[in-house]
Amino acid sequence: MSANRKLKQAPQPSTRRAVRAASAETRAKLTAAALKEFNQHGYFGTDTNKIARRAGFAPQTFYRWFRDKTEIFLAVYRLWEEQERDMLAKLIAARAPAGDLVEAAVAHHRAYRTFRRSLRTLSYDEPEVRNARAQSRLRQIESIKSWIKPARPSTAEVATILLQMERLSDALAEGEFADLDVDEKAAKAALAALQLSLRR
Repeated sequence: MSANRKLKQAPQPSTRRAVRAASAETRAKLTAAALKEFNQHGYFGTDTNKIARRAGFAPQTFYRWFRDKTEIFLAVYRLWEEQERDMLAKLIAARAPAGDLVEAAVAHHRAYRTFRRSLRTLSYDEPEVRNARAQSRLRQIESIKSWIKPARPSTAEVATILLQMERLSDALAEGEFADLDVDEKAAKAALAALQLSLRR
């Protein structure tokens, strides 16, 4: 086969870009469908076939893009993390008061509470998920430190505050204060105080 013929058969750059775009779109559709499935039915209430069908694909398509249900769960977790980070970054850039950040964070946790229940459960039992959660928290810590550079808190200080904020946000999202017949205002005030402590 001549060199000219080989050159003619090589995929054109525009064709390669189109294939990459289609691949990214398929992966994104599967991840978006998985987010809905996990948030509606929880990790244990769905399977890869349901995720593929919800995305509009045949079940076998799933395994071209993800190894298993855990891998796509972690992709969904990364998407959730990015959504929260972008939302909070916009509020911080707009110099929103701490109360607005609290309401936004709690609303985000509330909107995905079934997904987060699965995340908490899997973090106890699955080393891969536990490690991914630790990596997510480390990224969150670095984001927080970049938002509040003048304050220069240590990683340990930010981690301590982040874990308190995460737990309070989940408790508010789950209605745990209502279970105790306790007003949520105190919890939200505590969350606002934790956020302000990072900006000291």
